[in-house]
Amino acid sequence: MSAQPQAPAHVSRLGVVVVNYASHQLLADRLPALRALEAPHDVVVVDNLTTGAERSAVGALAHQHGWQVIEADRNLGFGGGMNLGVARAAELGCDAVLLLNPDVDVDPAVVEALLDGARRHPGALVSPRIVLPGGRTWFSGGVLQLATGDLRAGGGPDLTARGSWLTAACLLVPLSTWRAVGGFDDRYFMYWEDVDLSWRAAQQGLPLVVLDDVEVVHHVGGTQSGDAKSPLYFYFNCRNRLLFAAKNLPRRERLRWLLATPRASWRVLRRHGGRKRILRSPRVVLGAVRGTLAGVGALLRPTGAGAG
Repeated sequence: MSAQPQAPAHVSRLGVVVVNYASHQLLADRLPALRALEAPHDVVVVDNLTTGAERSAVGALAHQHGWQVIEADRNLGFGGGMNLGVARAAELGCDAVLLLNPDVDVDPAVVEALLDGARRHPGALVSPRIVLPGGRTWFSGGVLQLATGDLRAGGGPDLTARGSWLTAACLLVPLSTWRAVGGFDDRYFMYWEDVDLSWRAAQQGLPLVVLDDVEVVHHVGGTQSGDAKSPLYFYFNCRNRLLFAAKNLPRRERLRWLLATPRASWRVLRRHGGRKRILRSPRVVLGAVRGTLAGVGALLRPTGAGAG
């Protein structure tokens, strides 16, 4: 196990990093609230390429509010976009970053509380409790079921247990910790990169912390076009479960995950597709099948710590 990174006694400058993909209205509705944040900070928006109109809208917002914008020449995915944004925040002199989804409400008092949590837990990944607009808890710590590869994102697991993880929907990370674990693995593209980041942090003995008395509201699905999940959602969730195993798990656990894959992929379809939508939309099923096959391919040629 590696020595823990030396975190600063306090955060002198915070970088708020947001990846945008056709979500400029969400940025306009939420990020301007950060003007009231007392702590020195920079806002970095990485615009994954969609349309010229979207890019112009993001640029106009950035000019109005003083945000830093990185215009990616293609869609880098969530992890790749975040890596680019964190690198820019580091160039600006930030020593911690707040990773933030565009559909999470930003309250400056909450950001200050997260900064205080980072001071009290040096080197830790720090998350608030995340609730839905009606107040129901959506995330207060997650656990990965290592026997099957299923994720739970409910409430309050023991975050010292093997397989604990934090969502990147709203996550404060010291730059020293980010560098120690190597940032996101952009091979995931979207989904599971935060599980992988949490796993690598825990492997280095770095704490995962949820501040249960600090709350943000997440408008889940706000970055999706419409209410239904796209075929890519099913593709990457099915694929990335097995990519994680290929990277991180020993051979015996990889075999268990492989045997559990048909049920796991079916649960992804049922949970977010529903039986009626599955019957109506072969593209959804095809996305899950393609993702599962790609994941099996990754599992059969593992790389990284789990290759042995």
